[in-house]
Amino acid sequence: MTRSGQEYLEALRDGREIWLDGERVKDVTAHPAFRASAASFAGLYDLADDPAHHPVLVQGGVLRAFAVPRSYEDLVARRRAFRTTAEASYGFLGRTPDYMAAGAAGFAAAPAVFTGDAFDGAEQALGFHRRLAEGDLHAAFTLTNPASGPDEDDLTLRITGERDGGIVVRGAKTIGTGAVFADEILVGTIEPLAEDDLDHAVTFSLRLDTPGLKLISRTSYEGRSRSVFDHPLSSRYDENDAMLVCEDVFVPWERVLTYRDPATTGAIWWHTPAYLNFVHQSATRFWTKLEFLTGLAILVARSHGTDRLPPVTQALGRLLGMVAQAKAFVLGSEASYEEVDGGRGGVRPGQEISFAQRIMAGELYPRAVQDIKLLAGGALVQLPASGRDLLHPELGPLVRQYFRTPGHPAEDRVKLLKLAWDALGSEFAGRHEQYERFYHGAPHVYLTMQTWAGSADACERLAQTCLDGYGLGTTR
Repeated sequence: MTRSGQEYLEALRDGREIWLDGERVKDVTAHPAFRASAASFAGLYDLADDPAHHPVLVQGGVLRAFAVPRSYEDLVARRRAFRTTAEASYGFLGRTPDYMAAGAAGFAAAPAVFTGDAFDGAEQALGFHRRLAEGDLHAAFTLTNPASGPDEDDLTLRITGERDGGIVVRGAKTIGTGAVFADEILVGTIEPLAEDDLDHAVTFSLRLDTPGLKLISRTSYEGRSRSVFDHPLSSRYDENDAMLVCEDVFVPWERVLTYRDPATTGAIWWHTPAYLNFVHQSATRFWTKLEFLTGLAILVARSHGTDRLPPVTQALGRLLGMVAQAKAFVLGSEASYEEVDGGRGGVRPGQEISFAQRIMAGELYPRAVQDIKLLAGGALVQLPASGRDLLHPELGPLVRQYFRTPGHPAEDRVKLLKLAWDALGSEFAGRHEQYERFYHGAPHVYLTMQTWAGSADACERLAQTCLDGYGLGTTR
C-alpha cells in the first residue's frame, strides 16, 4: 500500500548518521538544511493519494513505477506517471521514489541475471523489489568510486570478510544523490570490473540507520537560501548528494544481490531493464524540466518587452525545438520497445534510443541554459538583495519604481528574475548543469554502451554494401 507524506517523514526519523558542516544531523525532517526538501519528497507521497492523480500514479495498490511493463501501453502509462511526479518539482528533483522503483522493476523482470558462477542473488533481487513495493519505500543508490591513486590505500567500498548470516564491507562510494532522504540505499558498481577483482564485486541494499553507515553531505543549497521568494527552487528542491562511508558494516545475506562476481555485478544493470528503466524516468523528467525552462524564457522575454523581436522569437523557437527533441526521445524509446527474455520479463524501452537520449541530454542542457541566459541578459545580475527590500518603508518605493517594466510591476518582475537566476545561474543551477551531464555516469560509460547496442553493426553493414558495389574495374 502507498504511504502518506507524514508516514514517510516519520520513517526518516530513524537515527541515521548524516554529517553536514562538521555537525551530525539528528533529524533531516527538522534541520534547516533538509526540512523543506524532505517536505517536497513527502508531497510526492501525498500526490499518490490525491484522487486526481491516484489512477495515474498507482497500479494494484503500489506505485505504477514498481510494475513490470507487459506492453507498449504499459510503458505509456508509466511515462504518464513519471510526468506527473516530475511536474511536481518542475524536473528539479531527479531521484524521486519512482526512479529506483523503476530500477527494481527492471531487476524483477530478469532475476536470472543475478545467478552467477559464484553466487545466486535471484531471490534477493526479487525480495528487494517486493520489499520496496510493498513498503512504498524510497530507495537511493550510490555506484561511483572515490578517486584514489594506485599507491594509496584502497578507499573504494569492498568486502572485508564474512560472518554468520552475512558479509562485512568497508570503504566509500560517492554521489549518493537523494540518499539522505531515502529509506534504503543500494550500493554497487556500474562500470566493468577486472575478472580477478572479487573484493569490489558486490551489490547490496541497506537501511539508512544501519550501524557503521555514514553519509557525508555536500553543501546544502536549501540551508543557504534566504526565502522561497529569493530562492524558489533551491529552497525546496535540493535533493542533495552525499558520500557513503561504511566502517565494517554488516550486510545480511538476504540483502546481498551479487557477491564476489565481477561479471554479474556489472550485468545486473545492462542485462536487465534496470538501466533502461532509469533512462525512461530521467528522460521524461528531462523533457519536463526543459519545458519548464523554456516557459521561463518566454516569461522573461515578455517581461523585457522583447518577445516580438525577430532574434528573440528565433531563440525561443530553438528552445521549443529542444523541448520537442526531448519529447521525441521519450516517445521513440517507447515505440521501439523490446521484449525481455522472450516476453517472459515483459517489455523495456528501446535500447538504442535510450542510450542516445543520454548523449543528447548531456549536450543539450548546457546549450539551453546558455540560450536562456542570453535572453535574460544583465537583468539577472542586478536584482534586489532580497524580498525584504520590497517591504522596506524607504527602499520599497524606489524598488517598485525602478524595477518595473510596462505591464510588469516590480514585485512580479523581481520574483520572475529570481526564479530565473535560481534555475540558471546560482550554485544550485550549476549543480544541475553538472548533474544533467553525469547523473548516469561519465560519458565514456554510456558512449561505450551505445557502441555495443547494435546500431554500429547496422551502420557498418550499410557502408560495407557501398564498398562491395564497386571496384577497380567499375565503369560508368
